[in-house]
Amino acid sequence: MAGIEVSALHKRYPDGTVAVDRVDLSIGDGELFVMLGPSGCGKTTTLRAIAGLERQTSGDIHIGDTLLNDLEPAERDIAMVFQFYALYPHLRTRDNLAFPLRAEGLPAAEVRERVDEAARMMKLEKLLDRRPNRLSGGEQQRVALARALVRRPRAFLMDEPLTNLDAELRADMRTEIKHLQAELGTTMVYVTHDQVEAMSLGHRIAILNQGRVEQVGTPLEVYQRPASLFCAGFIGSPPMNLLEVEVADGALRAPGGLTLTPPPGLPRDRQLVAGVRPEALEVTQPGAEGAVPARIVSAEALGDEIIYVVDHGGERDVRVRMPPTVRFGEDAPVGLRHAGGTPPVYDTTTEELVA
Repeated sequence: MAGIEVSALHKRYPDGTVAVDRVDLSIGDGELFVMLGPSGCGKTTTLRAIAGLERQTSGDIHIGDTLLNDLEPAERDIAMVFQFYALYPHLRTRDNLAFPLRAEGLPAAEVRERVDEAARMMKLEKLLDRRPNRLSGGEQQRVALARALVRRPRAFLMDEPLTNLDAELRADMRTEIKHLQAELGTTMVYVTHDQVEAMSLGHRIAILNQGRVEQVGTPLEVYQRPASLFCAGFIGSPPMNLLEVEVADGALRAPGGLTLTPPPGLPRDRQLVAGVRPEALEVTQPGAEGAVPARIVSAEALGDEIIYVVDHGGERDVRVRMPPTVRFGEDAPVGLRHAGGTPPVYDTTTEELVA
């Protein structure tokens, strides 16, 4: 096991496209670290550079004390699990698991021992004699994970491994991966564009945008205090409401009259945007204390909650998360108020968190 250090990683393709722009990451020994971002943000290129499948233009990559820059993928002692399972179709599960060990020339007894151990951990004992075409998508992904396990690498790299599974299987596999990583204690770097995966799996999350790291933090940190307007708009479902505000009379005033509690040390000479989570707003009866007049535009009932889209007279509608017991019909007149707490505030020019 070992931590991974990525220093000033830069990748420019011959046509001039910059895929990764001086990325710095410090991934702890035994950490489950998630790289999250939209398609084309550089997360997979970074992962492939760590694996040695993509050569960086500049920058250094270490695993433990070992500099990886000039090492071939097979010399890096890293196992990678891809979005597509890449199983050998003509081989049974047992032989798919054994293949990388036999390629290393390990004794047959050790190969059998490792295969049986990995099969036990991934609950594949009854599937060892099946070929991939007789396995479900979830079973094939467990085989791909087990094939990475048998090598006992210093680190695991996972590139969107659950994308091709349905929602229920993805939830089950998230649980299995999290439990597996905790049991092994091996460093794991996991790439995804799915924020639910990132928030549920990661000890820490790096949010990437246009080849750069926008923020690194725990799931709670990136949710509560996004470091930039991009992070604020990307994390959360629904995402943060971004409201232009001004400081007046010791409060933040948003268009439509909505009043927010300002954070301390807020600059007064800049154009500011406050980020307000949907659960930090409240829909009330019209005329309720502290509420501004508003109107329900739409309501989305999700079983355990209702997401209201509310017109409060501002430049854009806001989304409000409410319990299912609070019911308002579409186009109903309501009140809207801030439910408390101090929102993060951003500079509209730099798009960075200021308070």
